[in-house]
Amino acid sequence: MKKLIQKAEILLEALPYIKSFYNKTIVIKYGGSAMVSDDLKENFALDIVMMKYIGINPVVVHGGGPQINKTLKALGIQSRFIEGQRVTNKETIDVVEMVLGGKVNKEIVSLINHQGGNAVGITGKDGDMIFAKRYKKVNHSPEMDRPEIIDLGLVGEITKVNPHILETLDRNEFIPVIAPIGKGEKGETLNINADFVAEKIASALKAEKLVLMTDTEGVKNKAGKLQSSLTRKQASDLIRSKVIRDGMLPKVNCCLDALKSGVHKTHIIDGRVRHALLLEIFTEEGIGTQIVEKVKDLKPA
Repeated sequence: MKKLIQKAEILLEALPYIKSFYNKTIVIKYGGSAMVSDDLKENFALDIVMMKYIGINPVVVHGGGPQINKTLKALGIQSRFIEGQRVTNKETIDVVEMVLGGKVNKEIVSLINHQGGNAVGITGKDGDMIFAKRYKKVNHSPEMDRPEIIDLGLVGEITKVNPHILETLDRNEFIPVIAPIGKGEKGETLNINADFVAEKIASALKAEKLVLMTDTEGVKNKAGKLQSSLTRKQASDLIRSKVIRDGMLPKVNCCLDALKSGVHKTHIIDGRVRHALLLEIFTEEGIGTQIVEKVKDLKPA
C-alpha cells in the first residue's frame, strides 16, 4: 500500500506542471548518449509520447554526429573538424543528408510511433522551414595583420525560420521530428548544428521551453557543483569568468538567445538519465540546469 501511495503522490506532484504546460510547445534537442543506448532511446520515446498525451506539444530536433562519423568511415571518407565544427564538402554533405534526414530521423520516428505516438520526420528543407547562409568562422589574433577567415564548406548559419509546416503538424496532432539540415541561398543543402536549430525553432514558435539534452549533468559553478537554476545575469557572469566554457558555452548561449526571443524557460539536462525529460519538466527539483530571464521566473511553473 505504501508504494501505491507514493505513486499517487508522484502523480499529484506532476499535476501543477501538467496544468501549466497544457497546450504549450516544448522544443527538445535530442542527442548524445540518449541516441545511442537502446534503453535510453526507448525511454526518450516514452517521454515524448506521454507529453503529447497529456496535452503538451513536443517538437524534437535531433543530432547524429557519431552516426555520420561511422558512415563516413565505412565509405572511406575522412572526417575533419575545426574547433568542433565539421568541415563539410559536397561529398560529405551527401552523407550528412542521407544519415540525418534518412537513417537517424526515421529511426526516431519509428521509436516514437512504436510507443503509441504519431511522429512525422522532416528536415529544415521541407516546407522551406530553415533558410541559412554559409557559415564562415573568423579568427582574430594579435599576430595577424587581418582576421583569418576559415571556410567550413557546406555548414550553415540560420537566417530565417518559417514555422508554417510545424504549425500545420501541430494542428493535426503530429509530433515533428526535425533533422538539422537547411536550405542555402542558392538552394544548396547546408549542415547546421542541432543546438542552434532547436534554439531558432523554439524562438520562432515562442515555445514555453527549450530543452537541450547533453552528456553532462548541466551547468556547474567554479567549485564543480551543479547549478539547478540560473538567471540570465548569473549565466552571463559565469561566461565572463570563463567558468562556462568549451562545449557548454554554445549551449548556454543558445539558451540566452532563446530567452531573448521570448522563450519562457530553457533547460540543459543529462540525457544519460532514464526519463530525463519527465524528471526535469514535471518535478520541482528537476535534474539539470534551468536558465531563465529573471529571478521571478525561477518559480517551478
